[in-house]
Amino acid sequence: MDDDLGDLIHLADPPGTSGHVVSLRVLKRVPGTGYLDCEFVVETGTVNGSFPVGITSDDLDEWEEALDSLAGNRRVSWLNSGRSVQLGIKPWQPGVIAVSIHDGPSSQVTVSLPLSPPTGWIEAHRARLENVRRVLAG
Repeated sequence: MDDDLGDLIHLADPPGTSGHVVSLRVLKRVPGTGYLDCEFVVETGTVNGSFPVGITSDDLDEWEEALDSLAGNRRVSWLNSGRSVQLGIKPWQPGVIAVSIHDGPSSQVTVSLPLSPPTGWIEAHRARLENVRRVLAG
């Protein structure tokens, strides 16, 4: 199963548009730790980068709360403890969200971009969350 653990987050513009993508890929479960090695990946026409991050079950609970806030059309900040890369998402225009990735602890790089995720993206991310919880449970 470690060959394709999937993405906890996969936000992408529709084909034929800007091609912006932000994802959080699950790379591996660290046995006996309750910890997932992951990486944020940002792809745009001019910027491509990845940022390593570790995810715990508490982080997954906070991501579920963030999805609830997004469903209520509220801005969220996730993984903002200062120990890792931080994700921000805010509703911007109808059908458009502003996404930012900030690598505070390491490079101090921030990448911000607009994305137009498909209808139903929040529910799709709830399903992704449940899949990742199963991976973490091992």
